[in-house]
Amino acid sequence: MSLPNPTELISQMAIRLKAHLEHRGISEPRFIGIRTGGVWVAQALLKELGSHEPLGTLDVSFYRDDFSQNGLHPQVRPSALPFEIEGQHLVLIDDVLMSGRTIRAAMNELFDYGRPASVTLVCLLDLDAGELPIRPNVVGATLSLAAHERVKLSGPELKLEVQDLAL
Repeated sequence: MSLPNPTELISQMAIRLKAHLEHRGISEPRFIGIRTGGVWVAQALLKELGSHEPLGTLDVSFYRDDFSQNGLHPQVRPSALPFEIEGQHLVLIDDVLMSGRTIRAAMNELFDYGRPASVTLVCLLDLDAGELPIRPNVVGATLSLAAHERVKLSGPELKLEVQDLAL
């Protein structure tokens, strides 16, 4: 399978995100990346936008509904939000939207910090395999994979690869 170029996707996403924010009248959004791939995508997106806004980071490990089944990932780090959440327009950024469970966990964590005015969801890839009714406002590309395939993003230079779990 041929995967899209992440650098090209980031450029297209920056254009779409600017248009989305302008359409909604949002002039001072706060950017938050979900660890780890979402942080890499957020950093690349902020660079493409020419923004020097601080980047918040979320590690949603403790908020996932499968935490008791999968256990704790060995590289859990605390979330860092260098701005208020209450009343802010947030841009939540992740690398791959698959089941929607990571985004649900991120929303739960964000609302523990306060009630934002709005949340715009931005994802590099949407695998269109959602278990939950969650869709990004801005997406780089939508892909369909076989049940035994997963997309892996490595960074921070943003390289995509398909992994075959059947092997």
